[in-house]
Amino acid sequence: MSKQLPEGFLWGGATADFQYEGGFGEGGRGDLSHDYETNGSLENPRHHTMKLADGKIISPKSSFIDAEDVPEDAVPIYLDSQYYPSHKAVDFYHHYKEDIKLMAGMDFNVFRFSIAWSRIFPTGEEKEPNEEGLQFYDNVIDELAKYNMQPLITICHDEMPMNLAVKYNGWANRKLIEFYLKFAKVLFKRYGDRVKYWLTFNEINAVRGFGPTGVRKSHGLDRYQAAHNMFVASAQAVIAGHEMMPNSMFGAMYALSAFYPATSKPEDIFHNMQQNKENWYFVDTMGRGYYPSFADEVLKRHGVLGGLSDIKMNPDDKEILEKGQLDYIAFSYYRSATSKAGDKFVNVGGNDNPYLEKTPWGWGVDPLGLRYTMNLIYDRIQKPIFIVENGMGAIDKADENGYVEDDYRIDYLQKHLSAMADAINIDKVPCIGYTMWAPIDLVSLSTGEMKKRYGFVYVDMDDLGNGSLKRTPKKSYKWMKHIIETNGAALDD
Repeated sequence: MSKQLPEGFLWGGATADFQYEGGFGEGGRGDLSHDYETNGSLENPRHHTMKLADGKIISPKSSFIDAEDVPEDAVPIYLDSQYYPSHKAVDFYHHYKEDIKLMAGMDFNVFRFSIAWSRIFPTGEEKEPNEEGLQFYDNVIDELAKYNMQPLITICHDEMPMNLAVKYNGWANRKLIEFYLKFAKVLFKRYGDRVKYWLTFNEINAVRGFGPTGVRKSHGLDRYQAAHNMFVASAQAVIAGHEMMPNSMFGAMYALSAFYPATSKPEDIFHNMQQNKENWYFVDTMGRGYYPSFADEVLKRHGVLGGLSDIKMNPDDKEILEKGQLDYIAFSYYRSATSKAGDKFVNVGGNDNPYLEKTPWGWGVDPLGLRYTMNLIYDRIQKPIFIVENGMGAIDKADENGYVEDDYRIDYLQKHLSAMADAINIDKVPCIGYTMWAPIDLVSLSTGEMKKRYGFVYVDMDDLGNGSLKRTPKKSYKWMKHIIETNGAALDD
């Protein structure tokens, strides 16, 4: 069957401000929770450097691998002797015109980016927003309009003003809902006439530690109380957004790497069903507007022994969740994994699948898993879906001119995009669009490296931030342009 996609399909790329934007300390930007996280590698995980009340410096495990509890008197700090990738990233802040022009050269009609919360409200507590920060994103959106590219804006991408993390313990405190809504409403008022598609949160099912949620504990009651407060904040933003922008569409984004049973052993199959509930807990609550029947089961597995009764809720929270349910379900898909009886329950990761090839970072390459996941989501929620992250981290070898022969990336994308087209054309899954992570090389979230590259465009920068930042299209750039200009039909070639 033809791979050509329906008219109006959105093709583009996706980024996150703390991995891509840079501009640290410029334009009135305050500190973000991710600004305190070091670089790292597959062998040396990223971490937050923390200072205790007695002056002792500690470095807890990374929030990306379920951090251990951080002492209550710990205050995150950053040391000048260490390279913090979010401070510079690849400097979209000063290169946005060049980068958007490169994206337009591939015929993108959508670009997903996030707005740095602390660029608008430096501490999160200001009464009035920072005009210089608002103007920067005005400039980005206007530049996109020049090329007929729609913005897809992530309101909160795994971060918050560091002041809110330290002062309030982040999303564990219901006060964060008030600060978030103030931020969101400012964005709706300022950009709502030019932005249709919004994401309230990024990978909300992977709420962990100081980065995504600002909480010191990344498990148990703190984690799920934070999640509830984020659910309510999202729903209230959707309600306000629909009132302020009648044509707007809201989603939230989930990390939905597929999980398969490790074997056909009944115990493994049952465990895998429970494993998948770890993520459906988040998707169901926001996509359907109410907590699923298995909510207590999930909570009790994580030490919340009273289940939902232990979560602090206001009397009208359930009504808010129902009224503010999502218009579409957005997700990231990078890999699949297996689970078996006795495994720890996780949201991402899992065990290796012996039938799959792996990326250099050990992620199983599974194109059919993308089609499988698309079907699972739509069968369950019955709302349009949006693939807002997909791609492979690879070690690109650039020549003296910065050009990369990335045939491995072309092969990865050809197979994944073909699987996506089959889900749309054969399985009849309604899909709004596809934004590949990332259109232009940026700093890896999981390891803080530049050598783990995803883009169609090579950026001359190394793991320590050295380089000219020159942008050079790779071989995949021209290939993807052809796929987009034929609206997927060239996938049959």
